[in-house]
Amino acid sequence: METADVIVIGSGQGGIPLAADFANEGRKVVLFERDALGGSCINYGCTPSKAFLAAAHAAGRARQGKKLGIHTEVKIDFPAVMERVRGIRSSFNQGIRKRLETAGVKVICAEASFVGERTVKGGDVTLQAPLVIINTGTSSLIPDIPGLAGTPYLTNRNFFDLNTLPARLLVIGGGYIGLELGQGLARLGSQTNLIVRGDRVLDREEADVSKVLAEALKQDGIKLHFGVNVNHVAHESNVFRLTLSSGEQLQGEALLVVIGRKPNTSRLNAAASKIELDDRGFIKIDEQFHTTCSGVYAIGDAAKQPAFTHVSWEDYRRLKAILCGENRTRSDRVLGYAIYTEPQVGRVGMTLEQAQKQGINARAVTLPMSQIARAIEWGHDLGFYRMVIDSDTDKILGATLVGYETAELVHVFLSLIEAGATWQLLERSVHIHPSYGEALPSLARLLLGDNMPGCPNM
Repeated sequence: METADVIVIGSGQGGIPLAADFANEGRKVVLFERDALGGSCINYGCTPSKAFLAAAHAAGRARQGKKLGIHTEVKIDFPAVMERVRGIRSSFNQGIRKRLETAGVKVICAEASFVGERTVKGGDVTLQAPLVIINTGTSSLIPDIPGLAGTPYLTNRNFFDLNTLPARLLVIGGGYIGLELGQGLARLGSQTNLIVRGDRVLDREEADVSKVLAEALKQDGIKLHFGVNVNHVAHESNVFRLTLSSGEQLQGEALLVVIGRKPNTSRLNAAASKIELDDRGFIKIDEQFHTTCSGVYAIGDAAKQPAFTHVSWEDYRRLKAILCGENRTRSDRVLGYAIYTEPQVGRVGMTLEQAQKQGINARAVTLPMSQIARAIEWGHDLGFYRMVIDSDTDKILGATLVGYETAELVHVFLSLIEAGATWQLLERSVHIHPSYGEALPSLARLLLGDNMPGCPNM
């Protein structure tokens, strides 16, 4: 059996920099990866999906130009779209490989599992190390629907291998991935049906966020089916046929299944290293990423951290600091994220409901897009800006922004919350006219009782 200084299992956005950093310090580092380097983000998550949406939203915005008096004919070269997506993915993947090679990390392309405490086997290699870091991520949760198994359904994992635009798309799931990819294919020309078990899309978000996104999807020609299950799936002559619990039947050339995620721990044999999992298979960790086995740490969504790339990367920074003796924790940060539909959703901190459940004397103010000059001028009438504050301290607690490029705009709130700023600081700010950012001080001025907080020319 060989020994190493550090073993990293999984090459996600936390595992890669940790492996490279330790190797650059002169330690013997071995990284196990059963699939492509870069984890879900590079291979079938952020990188390919946002490259794909760049094309989809360009097409969608061109069609929506008719509201501005611009009439265009949009022609889609779908093979070229997907070739570009895969080319960007390949470039990022090569960059990761070069980084690890330059740092001197030994990469073993095999599935790793524990065979003892801090002892890992992958392929024909067995290694022991005093420090082991798990960054194995998650994968698609596949429902047990009669007839589904064995059919060529899509998940976010194989979606980007498409070369032919499906004439009709069926989507099971109303979460982030289903909305982004479903709207994307609809904007590129697929007739799309979205099947949602609950009564609204994005059911983890505030209800009016769901309402805005449902309207946007309808404007893109997507048909929404709420409160139904899929009772049966059939696939024949390259056509999927779904039977819903309502009795309705749907047909399509492609079926995308995106109902949730599960941790990639089933083959880890965690118990051999005395690592405990919860009842869903996520790795149990404390506030400093320790598992129940001394010397073994877990980061990212396999450890039930929020399933975002920036969280995994911040886990890397925090764990590195902890291992260097600093007193950091996995929760000492302001969580922000975005949904890259159109309109976008930018979220940071707490919602009003979340704050009130924590016993905070909280208040929220909301400014609709219809009162924002730039939105009126550009024809972006869907959405709103919302800010949540602590009424006792005046500190900003959270924000929900739904509208054009709010994934960028929400960072204003992220920085303000990180700094412990009050809403008065935002209210005093002078933002540029006419811009979407100009509406943020206007939002804060609602707390002054200003019923017309809009821009100077309104």
